[in-house]
Amino acid sequence: MKSIRSFLRPLGRRLRCFLYRVRGIRLGKGSRIQRPYFIDSPELLYIGEDTCILPDAYITPLKEYASIKHTPEIKIGNGVYIGRHAYFVAIDSIEIDDGCVLSEYVYITDNAHGLHPEHGPLMKQPLTSKGPVSIGRNCMIGFRACVMPGVTLGEHCVVGANSVVTRSFPAYSMVAGCPARLVKVFCSEADDWASIQPR
Repeated sequence: MKSIRSFLRPLGRRLRCFLYRVRGIRLGKGSRIQRPYFIDSPELLYIGEDTCILPDAYITPLKEYASIKHTPEIKIGNGVYIGRHAYFVAIDSIEIDDGCVLSEYVYITDNAHGLHPEHGPLMKQPLTSKGPVSIGRNCMIGFRACVMPGVTLGEHCVVGANSVVTRSFPAYSMVAGCPARLVKVFCSEADDWASIQPR
């Protein structure tokens, strides 16, 4: 009996980390989501080809909240890497384009919670869309970064760790801070990132 258990224990660890196709999701060839995960309304999630999502992802296109119906969609492109504990919530649209790399604990949302002090408990107040979120091709989003509603990041943007992105930035921007501000831009002539001079 002991020998059987010692054989099954590492096998069980491998099975818990097994990458597999998730029922109901439009999942492209070669893409995988590693368990455990939580995905609400999987039919509203589209994942392209060769994309990898690591464990403990919480991905929620919310069709209804506080008795209000929404028509959300979350699109993740080809060749995207998403680290552990990703948290995406949409009542409108979140789009992550091809080749993006998201580190651990990245939070992305397109909505805000009702906070009116005279409209009852906060958890029963409706969510409101603050605009879709769009992350361009080959962006890098650092550890524990937050991308807030209405933000568009152009291609090849870099977001520093622990940053809170509250506004949009053009392609080839490097941003950091809370709220995030532009710290560098990619200079094709120098073939390197160039610091922004403080004003």
